Amino acid sequence: MIDIRRFETLGQMNIDWLAARYHFSFSNYYDPARMGVGKLRVWNDDTIQPHSGFPPHPHNDMEIITYVRTGAISHEDSLGNKGRTEAGDVQVMSAGTGIRHSEWNHEDEPTTLFQIWIEPARRGEAPGWGARPFPKADRANNWSVLASGDESDNALPIRQDAKVLGATLQAGHELTHEVGEGRYAYLVLAAGRIELNGEVLNARDGAAVRGAQTLRLTASEDAEIVLVDTV
Repeated sequence: MIDIRRFETLGQMNIDWLAARYHFSFSNYYDPARMGVGKLRVWNDDTIQPHSGFPPHPHNDMEIITYVRTGAISHEDSLGNKGRTEAGDVQVMSAGTGIRHSEWNHEDEPTTLFQIWIEPARRGEAPGWGARPFPKADRANNWSVLASGDESDNALPIRQDAKVLGATLQAGHELTHEVGEGRYAYLVLAAGRIELNGEVLNARDGAAVRGAQTLRLTASEDAEIVLVDTV
């Protein structure tokens, strides 16, 4: 089954420095039909205004993946980690036994990003953070593994049987992804326009996938895609 989530149907919060859209129930947005798929619990689409952001706050026992769409986000945490993640690049925070962090847009333009939360397979482990660049040219018309619980993927590590994939699909090109038996997938179109198994997706639409099937993506215009495959 594929459940299309149109951008205009997403939960939302708007304050002076943040415009947030929620693919799943989060904060003050609650929809019992949108509680996550598999171990994926949160997919937020955030627009953060210049020189503002999330002040220090705590997390524990969650894998938090940040995919920057435009601009850049600067991270600082209670472990002493500091970093700036630019558009197209990814950071992962394993909250483990507990970590405090801030995420700030120090740029002169708005930053847009996806924040993705996946429940860990193991709780109570030491927290950690990491980031790395993922040049879009390296994933042209092909999937790139951005974060994974499989160490052989040479991606940012997460503590779950899950993968975060990214692709930039040029107009007229096709791409497939196999969702295995007993697994789930969630796909969001960061930019562009595609057909997913015959259904049109526009920028910032999402699709929840349950059950084994082949996903067939065809770009009607240049597109940027992020997909989570998880138990």
